[in-house]
Amino acid sequence: MPGMGNSLRAAALLAFVVLSILLSLLISSVQQFGARVSHFSNATLPGDEEKLASLRGALIYQLNERRKEIIPLLLPEDGDENGLSEETRRSSRAQDPILDYNLWNEITLGSRKAHLDEMGCDSLVDMQAVEILGSGYTKLVVKVNLAGGQPVALKLVNEQGIDMGKCLEDFKDPQGCRELVSSKLQKEIVLLQRLKHPNVIKLKGHCAGGQGGGGEGGRVTVILEQGNPLQMIQLLQSPWEDRFRVCLDLVRLLHFLSQSPLGSVALLDFQPRQFVTVSGELKLTDLDDASAEETACQSDTDCTLEFPHRNFTLPCSARGVCEGLNEKRNIYNAYRYFFTYLLPHQAPPGLTHLVDHIMNSTGELKADINQTLEAFEHILLLYKSGLHLDNLPPSVVKDYTVMRGMGTSGNVEYRCWPSYSQQGCVLSVHSAKEAAYICNSHSQCNSFTLTGQKTWTGRLLAYFRSSFSHLVPDGTSEVYVKKTKALETPTV
Repeated sequence: MPGMGNSLRAAALLAFVVLSILLSLLISSVQQFGARVSHFSNATLPGDEEKLASLRGALIYQLNERRKEIIPLLLPEDGDENGLSEETRRSSRAQDPILDYNLWNEITLGSRKAHLDEMGCDSLVDMQAVEILGSGYTKLVVKVNLAGGQPVALKLVNEQGIDMGKCLEDFKDPQGCRELVSSKLQKEIVLLQRLKHPNVIKLKGHCAGGQGGGGEGGRVTVILEQGNPLQMIQLLQSPWEDRFRVCLDLVRLLHFLSQSPLGSVALLDFQPRQFVTVSGELKLTDLDDASAEETACQSDTDCTLEFPHRNFTLPCSARGVCEGLNEKRNIYNAYRYFFTYLLPHQAPPGLTHLVDHIMNSTGELKADINQTLEAFEHILLLYKSGLHLDNLPPSVVKDYTVMRGMGTSGNVEYRCWPSYSQQGCVLSVHSAKEAAYICNSHSQCNSFTLTGQKTWTGRLLAYFRSSFSHLVPDGTSEVYVKKTKALETPTV
């Protein structure tokens, strides 16, 4: 067996080395590609100068447009700008280009105001790449271990992504394109600083430019806490309690976004892939497509929310904006991407009418986010307290003999679904009464054990089985055996 252990360690080491080499080759190829494009752009004929100047002007225009998106999101520190209102500050920025560029430099160069996080470029020295977590049109996400062993996720520009490739094709300027594509990362840094919430991924820091803030311009790296990508297929096979937790976390997040420091924020790219879990808690990890803009309108017909199979018309307010549009967009997306798949299936019988009410009110946009959150919190209260079990017969547990301070060995397991264990039937229960009720409903079940282990709601984990061969001392457990089987149970 030691030889097998050494082989596994060698295989793991080899896999890590191969990944490191692949990353090195990727970086090398990107640098060479950039050098070739740069050489191409510099080796121009005199007649091309006017065309290049036009391209550069168009690129600068795009950069300024991105800057205009980010500047309103930046707030001075308390006491700055003599305590002016937000509207006045934004107006002054629009009229003062120097102030504009100073604020812009705070996120592109990592100066005092924007660098509110703990980690910077120095934190990335001697890091070790572990795996590529994902890549898209704009960004590459890599899991790394920092010098002290702490795992973090890094977001950086995907130099071989579609956005970068299209920009190089259009403008022939590698550094300018890197700055343009980096604007999404810069916007995300600001949003993560402004939208701090338990269900938003934690910004641990960022690095602008090269190590120490210098080096080639346009390079931005966002340092985030490490999460696990949300696996919907795996989640569909999880116990209802865990699926409910994901939906509850999502509603709490949407409630915060509806009244955030930036106003009501819509998630324009609302997909499960935009979320991760950290210790079982759902967190939004992609904010570059979040928007706090309100839709202007002249009549209700200007306020139509269009989805693949449903359209909704919202009221146009006296202010000339669509009332609650961002909030309602988020609610319906939560319904169609999360609630539909995760919430109704195998909900506890005592809670199904409340779950059905949530499905109806969110699927028809009859409830706002405050009402939706209240409905979820009410279900959580009932589920944790066991009040939804009031209809269970109190005598159900009397059919069992209880042996406290004992565990079992030689177990004969059976499987149930969904279970916290793939090898047996492990479910969460509020009390021994609920566990006895479940055991009575399973034809294979003759006993169950409560170990004191608890889920995130504080409910107990119960282990159900067909039989066991011995009772063994265990101060943290208690075994319940159907009285018809109790006389057959040997002890040690």
